[in-house]
Amino acid sequence: MTPQSVTFLILFVAVLALLLGKPRPDVVALLATLALGLTGVLAPQEVFAGLSRPAVVTILAVFILAEGLRTAGVAARLGEFLLRLGGKNEFWMIVIITLSGATLSLVMNNIAAAAVLLPAVSSAARKANVSLSKLMMPLAYGTILGGMATLLTSSNIVVSSTLIEHGYTGFGLLDFAPLGVPIVLTGSVYLALVGRRWLPEQSPVQRMAQEQPAVDLFDIYRLGERLVAGRIPQESTLVGQSLQQSGLREGYNLNVVALRRGGRILSPLQPTTRLEAGDQLLLEGRPDDLSPQSLAPLLQIMQPADWDETDLERGGAQLVEAVLTPRSHWIGQTLRQVQFREKFGVNVLAIWRSGRSIRTRLWELPLQFGDALLLQASPQNLTLLQSEPEVLVLFNHRRAPVAAGKFWTGLGLALIALILAIVFPNRTAEWFLLGALGMVVSGVLSMDQAYRAVDWRSVFLVAGMLPLGTAMIQTGAAASLANGLLRLLEPYGAAMILIGLFLTTTLLVQALNGAAAAAMIAPVALAAAQQAGLNPHALGMAVALAASMAFITPLGHPVNILVMGPGGYTFRDYARVGAPLALLLSLLILGLLPLVWPLR
Repeated sequence: MTPQSVTFLILFVAVLALLLGKPRPDVVALLATLALGLTGVLAPQEVFAGLSRPAVVTILAVFILAEGLRTAGVAARLGEFLLRLGGKNEFWMIVIITLSGATLSLVMNNIAAAAVLLPAVSSAARKANVSLSKLMMPLAYGTILGGMATLLTSSNIVVSSTLIEHGYTGFGLLDFAPLGVPIVLTGSVYLALVGRRWLPEQSPVQRMAQEQPAVDLFDIYRLGERLVAGRIPQESTLVGQSLQQSGLREGYNLNVVALRRGGRILSPLQPTTRLEAGDQLLLEGRPDDLSPQSLAPLLQIMQPADWDETDLERGGAQLVEAVLTPRSHWIGQTLRQVQFREKFGVNVLAIWRSGRSIRTRLWELPLQFGDALLLQASPQNLTLLQSEPEVLVLFNHRRAPVAAGKFWTGLGLALIALILAIVFPNRTAEWFLLGALGMVVSGVLSMDQAYRAVDWRSVFLVAGMLPLGTAMIQTGAAASLANGLLRLLEPYGAAMILIGLFLTTTLLVQALNGAAAAAMIAPVALAAAQQAGLNPHALGMAVALAASMAFITPLGHPVNILVMGPGGYTFRDYARVGAPLALLLSLLILGLLPLVWPLR
């Protein structure tokens, strides 16, 4: 086989694997790069060159800068200020939340921007009595829209890097603004006027935030169907044992929700709580696990008639909800494996997944991205949980105090990096890396925090996909694809070439990572520009913007999955709201782009 044929084969297998989602996208990218090296398509130094590309360094630095802004309290203060502007009107809240997400994503990774705003949006929704289902998708889409207005988005950085490799000038920090600003404004108006009418009226999270959360939770999660009361008799083997030693959870699949002792409710319970004769336990479990016969040696089973739903919030306990962060290491692990209750002293009552409530045997259930956890926690344990980077607490979120010096240092370093990147656009990677290191040297972040802030999956995905683009160029695969595209579309004019590239990338990004789609299509676009005598920056801009058009399915961008649980969304909701938005923005971009970046 010729090098070009091998490249096409590897490209086909990589696209197929990315569409199937197995293995993970970053693993697919690295395997594709290794295949190019082992087959001799690329030299050894070219195989590993992706890790040293400016695009990769820029992405890595942006993650650290974003974490510095979060840790210094800059992002939270900005988000709270913008959210206050929305008042209690649903229309204006959607506008402000969309613009808030867009504003933060100008200087932060989209996921980081959404993670900063998500708890604040939840709190604002509760205070304004507005359904979270009306706000979560605008938040996600807002961060995506904002990412289209700046260079600091993975797909935009990849396209800019591809331009530089072809000998052209890369995109500057503000080159996306002339198109990005109209995109953000148009998207915000659409979501506030039209899109919100097609969103669900209520979500589980919104009902939890009402004045009587416990009653609503019982209705929504149907917890009452899985509750039973049990009294510990004098002869029970549970007497004197701690909850951790009792074996109720491991041996009987029962979750102890609350304990009544001497007329007083003990809630939430700690793993070290000792059981006594006469204690009444409120238990959660499947009917098969609540058989009086099987539990007779331990408990005297009763109906929980004298228990009230509000007992779950007695003794200082709070009912809150949390979601897994997109880069959480808990994804794929069970609550037992991460020692959730032992580590935080927090009780998980239910998991909301794919539009339904899961209430029992939760500790055996592998966690998934997008899961919403219904928690019962004391204020002290809740504070501990809020410091955990693996989860986001949606309600009762209290911003930790930040020293004024750290606030201004973090803000100053980010502004300096941004200004230098604008003035000297050819050194963007260096300036952002300098700003990121400044966050560490100044004490805003520790080096360990900086390492944890980086989404290494994104870094290795881009580092793995860039050599594939190099192979497509060197072997002529990109030129061959461009020839096919030109034969099909050139008779209809340059505008049709632009439309063809834009629509192809838009369709790919509904199922693929945007950076991966950009790395595949950008070399083809630049080859087409050379052969047809078109402006490479115009076609590159079309590919970059199309690689962010992840509105129609939640698979196109992790931020869509992040809000799926809290918003109570289904795939149909994304298609219903996102497809018209994608169509509207496609018409806007294809109409404006030739005016800003002439095709010839």
